[in-house]
Amino acid sequence: MRLIASDIDGTILGHDGKISPRTIRAFRAAEDAGVEIVFVTGRPPRWLDPLREQIGHTGTVICSNGAVVYDLVSERVTSSHLLPLASILRAREIIKDLVPDAAFAVETLEGFQLEPGFLEPGTVDLLAKVTPAPLRETVTAKSEVVKFLAVTRDSTADAFLARVRPSVDRLLAVTHSAAATAMLEMGPHGINKAVTLAEYAASRGIEARDVVAFGDMPNDIEMLRWAGAGYAMASGHERARAATALHAPDFSDDGVAQVLEARLAGLAKA
Repeated sequence: MRLIASDIDGTILGHDGKISPRTIRAFRAAEDAGVEIVFVTGRPPRWLDPLREQIGHTGTVICSNGAVVYDLVSERVTSSHLLPLASILRAREIIKDLVPDAAFAVETLEGFQLEPGFLEPGTVDLLAKVTPAPLRETVTAKSEVVKFLAVTRDSTADAFLARVRPSVDRLLAVTHSAAATAMLEMGPHGINKAVTLAEYAASRGIEARDVVAFGDMPNDIEMLRWAGAGYAMASGHERARAATALHAPDFSDDGVAQVLEARLAGLAKA
């Protein structure tokens, strides 16, 4: 084990925004043992405070499902893969025809743009400060979009994905990671967590067989399959669990910490 690659939400971070003390200790013990750590998430760079404040991570984070690589030390984007505006607008038209109540948003390197209806009424979070407006009015070819999102209130994430993917897949890669919201995340074809993680590992001279990865949702599947030891959370999505023979205990049982503790004990005996 030379590199640990971990998803964040639902894997080490709960809905309360907390990482358990046991999990924090496990990551710090791995770092002390000389194991490199990289977090691989669907989150944008500006939502990485839990890593800084709770774990004290100061390394690299692969964000936006692989579309962005961010350095927490310099607080800058080191690489990115952008979406063509034409593909975004065409995908929006297709999805709107298929699911009329769908609402849309884009994640850019500078921030977030969303349309009316994307947020549920009464939502109070960081996005509530963004003024909704049609994407045709707010997004241009210079907007540096790294993720396109669509949400519906009248479906599940899996059903929404099944309805939309056949028609949109030629334009954008489609996945989802929200456990309780029917929200789709679309990015550049050929880019996902596994692709960017593989590039990062290669730059460190680390092979897939020396990578231990953790994830819980469909957007983690490629990463779990690529890593030498890819652990799906027992509390995760059924498709993530089916993607790998290795399962970490439930998130609520500090599953990632349990696996890391056992692997670090094995390293100590070697």
